[in-house]
Amino acid sequence: MTDDETKSLVRKFVLKNALEHDGKARSDTVIAKIIGLKPELRKEVRMILDEINVVVDDVNKLNINEQKADLERIAPEMLVQEHKEQKNALPPLPNAEMCKVVTRFPPEPNGYPHIGHAKAVIIDEEYAKMYDGKLILRFDDTNPLKEKLEYYDAIKNGIEWLGVKPHMIKNTSDDMELIYKYGTQMLEIDAAYVCMCAINTIRENRRNGVECECRHLDHGHNFERWEKMFSEYEPSQAVVRFNGDMKSENTVMRDPTLFRIIDAEHPLQGHKYRVWPTYDLATSIEDSVDGVTHAIRTKEYELRNELYYAIIDKLQLRKPLMMEFSRLEFDGIPVSKRKIKSLIEEGLVKSWNDPRMPTLIGMKRRGILPQAIREFILTLGFTKANTKPPLDVLESINRKMIDPSSIRLFFVNNPTILHVKNAPVKNIKIKNHPDAYMGVREVKVNDTFYIAGDDAKKMKPGSEVRLIGAYNVKIDNVGEKIIGTYNGDELRNISKIQWVSKNNEVKMTIMVPKTLYVDEQYNSTSLEIIEGYSESYVSRLKPDDIAQFIRFGFCRIDSTNVAILTHR
Repeated sequence: MTDDETKSLVRKFVLKNALEHDGKARSDTVIAKIIGLKPELRKEVRMILDEINVVVDDVNKLNINEQKADLERIAPEMLVQEHKEQKNALPPLPNAEMCKVVTRFPPEPNGYPHIGHAKAVIIDEEYAKMYDGKLILRFDDTNPLKEKLEYYDAIKNGIEWLGVKPHMIKNTSDDMELIYKYGTQMLEIDAAYVCMCAINTIRENRRNGVECECRHLDHGHNFERWEKMFSEYEPSQAVVRFNGDMKSENTVMRDPTLFRIIDAEHPLQGHKYRVWPTYDLATSIEDSVDGVTHAIRTKEYELRNELYYAIIDKLQLRKPLMMEFSRLEFDGIPVSKRKIKSLIEEGLVKSWNDPRMPTLIGMKRRGILPQAIREFILTLGFTKANTKPPLDVLESINRKMIDPSSIRLFFVNNPTILHVKNAPVKNIKIKNHPDAYMGVREVKVNDTFYIAGDDAKKMKPGSEVRLIGAYNVKIDNVGEKIIGTYNGDELRNISKIQWVSKNNEVKMTIMVPKTLYVDEQYNSTSLEIIEGYSESYVSRLKPDDIAQFIRFGFCRIDSTNVAILTHR
């Protein structure tokens, strides 16, 4: 291809990528797309990467309308293709109108976001994009006992990393006065009452479908109790309950709690409020007043839909359409904040960013790209069917994305010394990538190498191996050290092994994440630490760089001399 053809191709793909990510193109995604479409360009990847970086900077300065106009001018077929891809990724929404769809992602700031949250927010955003609508990020922060400022920031950072850009960010706790107004209205129309029964009594009555005396209080007593909840009553002394159906087959409708007293400092509101709405009440009100047209959540809440609509009907509020999808789960990986928190609290994992964790910060640290997560989630589609997709699918998508730009290096674990008699002392040039042109590195070799312990165990006197990129060695003696003899440079059909030249080695620690749970029990061997040597060239890499250690796997550089296995 000519320089002009390359520049034209790059600009088309950068513009298309920018439109897929709210106006912000990503160089790594673009290079993967281009190489995937035109494998013959692998030899020119360094030049193309430089060009992509320049164009990305230029395109990201444009607004979305300018980007769309530019792509329509130079490649209108890609603009049409982009719309088709978005529309086919998920099934159409019922009762949806262009430019009028509003979705919402309402996480509670009581932990770090995980891949289950990624599924929810990506589906919400994809539908908003599909209909040129809006996405609301709404923090469902109505339980000050569990919420922290740290978690608000963690959720925002996780969503930003995924490339999701909500049109509005808000907090349910900012609408407390509005929620109180609707709570008062519920009491006025006998849709709710203040109950002072003991918690155990309430539970027992709900289980047996028995009404309590509080249910039949007059307005005066109800409002007297309601006022005392704000000043006099202790936590658990009184709650506001929905006036539902204590005989309902759906136990959710057996007079559930709508307000409770929580005397704790709220991360945003401080001690301003002590009477807090439950999820069911707050969600019903907020979805309606926020203009949400399609409220999408996991199907574990499906039985709560009856209550959701009952509250909206009682208050005569606008009614969103509630939809459900299956929860994202993996075998052996806890996609539950409760389980994740317990692992941290019990000291079984150090933090939320542990690479074994399904948290977004954990997956990022492991080396999983946000684009891979999005593609993985969209391949699952929108369904209620319970499935546990293998993690291999996500890893396969990620592998395709990182392969074109990952440098290849040697790493030997459990190293054993190999001494080669009659070995030539010379400088060897090794390609940094087998396909793409990412330059070469020069390594000085003499007669002594480190090889992997597993390779050393397979060697026998008289056998022959090839040191990849160097020369052939005939094995003479096997012991604590391996002794061999130089046996020519020509390529032969013999075993090939990686190596690290002595005096060019750097100590390297690689963390290998494994399944956290086996048969519902914590796996105490879920994090393997491997020590070995890599080439000194690895010291040039920075944290977050990805390298493929040959015959070992793709690894993300975590810190100096430490890497994390992303996947094989």
